Amino acid sequence: MIKVSILYPGKEDGRFDLDYYLTKHMPMAIEKLNPALKGVAVGYGLSGGLLGSPPPYLAMCDLLFDSLETFLAAFGTHAEALRGDIPNYTNIEPIIQISEIKLSQ
Repeated sequence: MIKVSILYPGKEDGRFDLDYYLTKHMPMAIEKLNPALKGVAVGYGLSGGLLGSPPPYLAMCDLLFDSLETFLAAFGTHAEALRGDIPNYTNIEPIIQISEIKLSQ
């Protein structure tokens, strides 16, 4: 199983519309990536490692797929629409990391 993490770094002039992301972008992404998508989680930063410090990421999304190939096949056909929606909720360039899950409970 793989996890695709999309991270939105905190920055001084960063804008992130969580309501739009949760009510418009994520439902669109889930619909387009199904049935290959096996799970999704969205986090919104509260604090850094030291309580009260700014979070290093304003928001993050983890998407689960059976394999890199199934992710690439699902994302490839919808990449333009998904990327094109980014300016509607943020001015932050996302960081993407693809990881192989080695342990999960």
